Amino acid sequence: MLNTSELLERLNKDFDGSLALTEDSQAVSVNKVEIIKLLQLLKEKHGFEMLLDITSAEYNDRLEVVYHLMNLENAGVLRVKTGLSKQSPSVASSIPVWKAADVMEREIFDLMGIVFEGHGNLKRILCPEDFEGHPLRKDFKPDIIERF
Repeated sequence: MLNTSELLERLNKDFDGSLALTEDSQAVSVNKVEIIKLLQLLKEKHGFEMLLDITSAEYNDRLEVVYHLMNLENAGVLRVKTGLSKQSPSVASSIPVWKAADVMEREIFDLMGIVFEGHGNLKRILCPEDFEGHPLRKDFKPDIIERF
């Protein structure tokens, strides 16, 4: 079983103590500036070689990108979260770490409007190219609602 607190303690040696556990102690939280450094370190030094999923969430004051990683050796699963501004949500692409991030980042871009800097092919994947807005954002209002 993965001991997230112990892992955080080891990781913080490379991050000058800037990493934190989320309130539920189930995820590591990192500043968006250091996300790629953390993901590379988890993959190369701590055995989290599999990217299971990338998803996002919207809160009243921010957006979050959540990476679900797996260590195949001990079946440990880890969530890594980074918070983003709602006004201009962007974070570095994780494709340099995992090529599998390509489609997941495009889906998040399409549905939530989060820009993955350095992606290389960041375009809509589910909605038409001329679609306006991001349908999973809380402020999204479909045209059909305005007709009634």
